[in-house]
Amino acid sequence: MTTSKIRIGLTENHACSYLPGQQERIAVVLDEDCHTPEHYEMFLSNGFRRSGDMIYKPHCDECNACQSIRLTVNDIRLSKSQKRLMNKSVELRWSFQTELDPLWFNLYEQYISQRHSTGSMFPANKDTFDQFARASWMDIQFLHVYQEDKLIAVAVTDTLSDSLSAFYTFFQPDHPLSLGTLCILLQIEQCKKQQKQWLYLGYQVDDCPAMNYKVRFHHHQKLVNQRWQG
Repeated sequence: MTTSKIRIGLTENHACSYLPGQQERIAVVLDEDCHTPEHYEMFLSNGFRRSGDMIYKPHCDECNACQSIRLTVNDIRLSKSQKRLMNKSVELRWSFQTELDPLWFNLYEQYISQRHSTGSMFPANKDTFDQFARASWMDIQFLHVYQEDKLIAVAVTDTLSDSLSAFYTFFQPDHPLSLGTLCILLQIEQCKKQQKQWLYLGYQVDDCPAMNYKVRFHHHQKLVNQRWQG
Protein backbone atom coordinates (compact mmCIF):
# COMPACT_ATOMS: atom_id res chain seq x y z
CA MET A 1 0.00 0.00 0.00
CA THR A 2 1.34 3.45 -0.92
CA THR A 3 0.52 6.60 1.02
CA SER A 4 -0.95 8.21 -2.15
CA LYS A 5 -3.80 5.69 -2.06
CA ILE A 6 -4.75 6.30 1.58
CA ARG A 7 -7.98 8.22 2.12
CA ILE A 8 -7.79 10.91 4.82
CA GLY A 9 -10.68 12.82 6.37
CA LEU A 10 -10.51 16.10 8.30
CA THR A 11 -12.53 16.96 11.41
CA GLU A 12 -14.02 20.36 12.13
CA ASN A 13 -11.98 22.84 14.16
CA HIS A 14 -12.43 22.70 17.93
CA ALA A 15 -10.68 24.03 21.03
CA CYS A 16 -7.13 22.77 21.41
CA SER A 17 -6.47 20.30 24.21
CA TYR A 18 -2.93 21.58 24.80
CA LEU A 19 -2.71 25.31 24.07
CA PRO A 20 -5.30 27.81 25.37
CA GLY A 21 -6.80 30.00 22.67
CA GLN A 22 -5.78 27.72 19.83
CA GLN A 23 -8.01 25.72 17.50
CA GLU A 24 -7.20 22.18 16.46
CA ARG A 25 -8.41 19.68 13.95
CA ILE A 26 -7.14 16.26 13.01
CA ALA A 27 -6.61 14.17 9.91
CA VAL A 28 -8.19 10.72 10.23
CA VAL A 29 -7.28 7.59 8.27
CA LEU A 30 -10.50 6.37 6.64
CA ASP A 31 -9.43 3.11 5.01
CA GLU A 32 -10.25 0.11 7.18
CA ASP A 33 -7.50 -1.91 5.48
CA CYS A 34 -4.96 0.43 7.09
CA HIS A 35 -6.06 -0.53 10.59
CA THR A 36 -3.48 -3.24 11.21
CA PRO A 37 -0.36 -3.32 13.41
CA GLU A 38 1.86 -3.37 10.31
CA HIS A 39 0.28 -0.30 8.77
CA TYR A 40 0.04 1.46 12.11
CA GLU A 41 3.78 1.17 12.64
CA MET A 42 4.23 2.91 9.30
CA PHE A 43 1.77 5.61 10.37
CA LEU A 44 3.59 6.07 13.68
CA SER A 45 6.82 6.72 11.79
CA ASN A 46 4.96 9.42 9.85
CA GLY A 47 3.59 11.25 12.88
CA PHE A 48 0.22 9.56 13.40
CA ARG A 49 -1.22 8.21 16.65
CA ARG A 50 -4.35 6.31 17.57
CA SER A 51 -7.33 6.89 19.83
CA GLY A 52 -9.27 3.67 20.22
CA ASP A 53 -9.54 2.21 16.72
CA MET A 54 -9.04 5.60 15.05
CA ILE A 55 -5.67 6.53 13.50
CA TYR A 56 -5.14 10.30 13.38
CA LYS A 57 -2.65 13.15 13.07
CA PRO A 58 -2.93 16.84 14.03
CA HIS A 59 -3.71 18.95 10.95
CA CYS A 60 -4.30 22.42 12.35
CA ASP A 61 -4.84 25.48 10.15
CA GLU A 62 -2.52 27.90 11.97
CA CYS A 63 -0.35 25.82 14.27
CA ASN A 64 2.19 23.00 14.02
CA ALA A 65 3.22 22.85 17.67
CA CYS A 66 2.54 19.10 17.99
CA GLN A 67 5.67 17.17 17.07
CA SER A 68 5.94 13.40 17.24
CA ILE A 69 8.71 12.25 19.54
CA ARG A 70 10.38 8.86 19.91
CA LEU A 71 13.33 7.37 21.74
CA THR A 72 16.10 5.44 20.01
CA VAL A 73 16.28 2.54 22.43
CA ASN A 74 19.86 1.43 21.74
CA ASP A 75 21.16 4.99 22.21
CA ILE A 76 19.40 5.77 25.49
CA ARG A 77 21.61 7.54 28.03
CA LEU A 78 19.90 8.04 31.37
CA SER A 79 20.39 11.29 33.24
CA LYS A 80 21.51 11.34 36.86
CA SER A 81 17.95 11.98 38.05
CA GLN A 82 16.62 9.12 35.92
CA LYS A 83 19.26 6.77 37.34
CA ARG A 84 18.32 7.87 40.86
CA LEU A 85 14.68 7.18 40.11
CA MET A 86 15.50 3.67 38.92
CA ASN A 87 17.56 3.07 42.06
CA LYS A 88 14.72 4.27 44.28
CA SER A 89 12.27 1.96 42.54
CA VAL A 90 14.13 -1.27 43.25
CA GLU A 91 11.57 -2.29 45.88
CA LEU A 92 8.75 -1.99 43.37
CA ARG A 93 7.44 -4.89 41.31
CA TRP A 94 6.45 -4.47 37.69
CA SER A 95 5.16 -6.62 34.85
CA PHE A 96 3.49 -6.37 31.46
CA GLN A 97 0.11 -8.08 31.31
CA THR A 98 -2.45 -8.65 28.57
CA GLU A 99 -5.35 -7.58 30.80
CA LEU A 100 -5.82 -4.91 33.42
CA ASP A 101 -5.54 -5.67 37.12
CA PRO A 102 -9.04 -6.05 38.67
CA LEU A 103 -8.39 -2.98 40.83
CA TRP A 104 -7.26 -0.72 37.97
CA PHE A 105 -10.34 1.48 37.98
CA ASN A 106 -9.86 2.60 41.59
CA LEU A 107 -6.42 3.90 40.65
CA TYR A 108 -7.63 5.45 37.41
CA GLU A 109 -10.52 7.21 39.13
CA GLN A 110 -8.17 8.68 41.73
CA TYR A 111 -5.77 9.85 39.01
CA ILE A 112 -8.45 11.52 36.89
CA SER A 113 -10.10 13.18 39.89
CA GLN A 114 -6.86 14.70 41.20
CA ARG A 115 -4.94 15.40 37.99
CA HIS A 116 -7.52 15.94 35.24
CA SER A 117 -10.76 17.08 36.86
CA THR A 118 -11.23 19.73 34.13
CA GLY A 119 -10.41 17.39 31.23
CA SER A 120 -12.57 15.42 28.84
CA MET A 121 -12.00 12.13 30.73
CA PHE A 122 -13.63 13.47 33.91
CA PRO A 123 -15.52 11.91 35.55
CA ALA A 124 -13.74 8.57 35.18
CA ASN A 125 -15.79 5.99 33.32
CA LYS A 126 -14.85 2.39 32.50
CA ASP A 127 -16.59 2.25 29.13
CA THR A 128 -15.12 5.58 28.02
CA PHE A 129 -11.65 4.40 28.97
CA ASP A 130 -12.08 1.12 27.08
CA GLN A 131 -13.21 2.95 23.94
CA PHE A 132 -10.22 5.28 24.23
CA ALA A 133 -7.45 2.86 25.23
CA ARG A 134 -8.22 -0.37 23.40
CA ALA A 135 -8.10 -1.14 19.68
CA SER A 136 -9.69 -4.18 18.09
CA TRP A 137 -6.77 -4.55 15.66
CA MET A 138 -3.86 -3.90 18.07
CA ASP A 139 -1.90 -6.06 20.51
CA ILE A 140 -1.84 -4.13 23.77
CA GLN A 141 0.18 -4.74 26.90
CA PHE A 142 -0.55 -3.11 30.23
CA LEU A 143 2.47 -2.24 32.33
CA HIS A 144 1.54 -2.68 36.01
CA VAL A 145 3.69 -1.27 38.80
CA TYR A 146 3.12 -2.48 42.36
CA GLN A 147 4.45 -1.35 45.73
CA GLU A 148 4.19 -4.47 47.84
CA ASP A 149 0.70 -5.63 46.80
CA LYS A 150 -0.70 -2.19 45.98
CA LEU A 151 -1.15 -1.13 42.34
CA ILE A 152 0.40 2.32 41.91
CA ALA A 153 0.76 2.78 38.13
CA VAL A 154 -0.49 1.45 34.80
CA ALA A 155 0.84 2.27 31.35
CA VAL A 156 -1.12 1.22 28.26
CA THR A 157 1.50 0.11 25.73
CA ASP A 158 0.94 -0.73 22.06
CA THR A 159 3.14 -3.58 20.86
CA LEU A 160 4.46 -3.56 17.29
CA SER A 161 7.10 -5.52 15.42
CA ASP A 162 9.92 -2.99 15.75
CA SER A 163 8.65 -0.63 18.43
CA LEU A 164 6.51 -0.02 21.47
CA SER A 165 4.22 2.98 21.72
CA ALA A 166 3.52 4.56 25.11
CA PHE A 167 -0.20 5.22 24.70
CA TYR A 168 -1.49 6.36 28.11
CA THR A 169 -0.34 6.24 31.72
CA PHE A 170 -2.14 6.74 35.00
CA PHE A 171 -0.77 6.43 38.52
CA GLN A 172 -1.16 7.22 42.20
CA PRO A 173 -1.09 11.04 42.02
CA ASP A 174 0.38 11.68 45.48
CA HIS A 175 3.18 9.11 45.28
CA PRO A 176 6.65 10.51 46.17
CA LEU A 177 8.28 8.93 43.08
CA SER A 178 7.86 10.37 39.57
CA LEU A 179 5.73 7.47 38.40
CA GLY A 180 5.05 8.82 34.91
CA THR A 181 8.76 9.05 34.19
CA LEU A 182 9.34 5.68 35.83
CA CYS A 183 6.82 4.03 33.49
CA ILE A 184 8.74 5.31 30.49
CA LEU A 185 11.97 3.94 31.97
CA LEU A 186 10.30 0.55 32.42
CA GLN A 187 8.94 0.67 28.87
CA ILE A 188 12.50 1.29 27.70
CA GLU A 189 13.56 -1.83 29.60
CA GLN A 190 10.77 -3.78 27.89
CA CYS A 191 11.94 -2.51 24.49
CA LYS A 192 15.41 -3.81 25.24
CA LYS A 193 14.08 -7.20 26.35
CA GLN A 194 11.98 -7.51 23.21
CA GLN A 195 14.71 -6.04 20.97
CA LYS A 196 12.59 -3.13 19.80
CA GLN A 197 14.26 -0.21 18.05
CA TRP A 198 11.91 2.62 19.06
CA LEU A 199 9.72 3.77 21.91
CA TYR A 200 7.14 6.27 20.66
CA LEU A 201 6.02 8.85 23.23
CA GLY A 202 3.27 10.61 21.30
CA TYR A 203 3.36 14.35 20.71
CA GLN A 204 5.65 16.95 22.22
CA VAL A 205 4.26 20.49 22.57
CA ASP A 206 7.06 22.77 23.77
CA ASP A 207 4.68 25.42 25.13
CA CYS A 208 2.73 22.86 27.18
CA PRO A 209 4.64 22.40 30.49
CA ALA A 210 2.91 19.09 31.24
CA MET A 211 4.70 17.52 28.27
CA ASN A 212 8.24 18.70 28.91
CA TYR A 213 9.22 15.45 30.64
CA LYS A 214 9.44 13.79 27.21
CA VAL A 215 12.43 15.82 26.01
CA ARG A 216 14.40 14.89 29.13
CA PHE A 217 15.08 11.47 27.62
CA HIS A 218 18.18 11.15 25.47
CA HIS A 219 18.54 10.31 22.73
CA HIS A 220 15.14 11.38 21.49
CA GLN A 221 14.08 12.31 18.00
CA LYS A 222 11.38 14.74 16.81
CA LEU A 223 9.57 14.55 13.52
CA VAL A 224 10.17 17.93 11.87
CA ASN A 225 9.01 18.56 8.28
CA GLN A 226 8.51 14.80 7.92
CA ARG A 227 12.09 14.01 8.89
CA TRP A 228 13.21 12.52 12.20
CA GLN A 229 15.79 14.79 13.78
CA GLY A 230 17.76 14.49 16.99
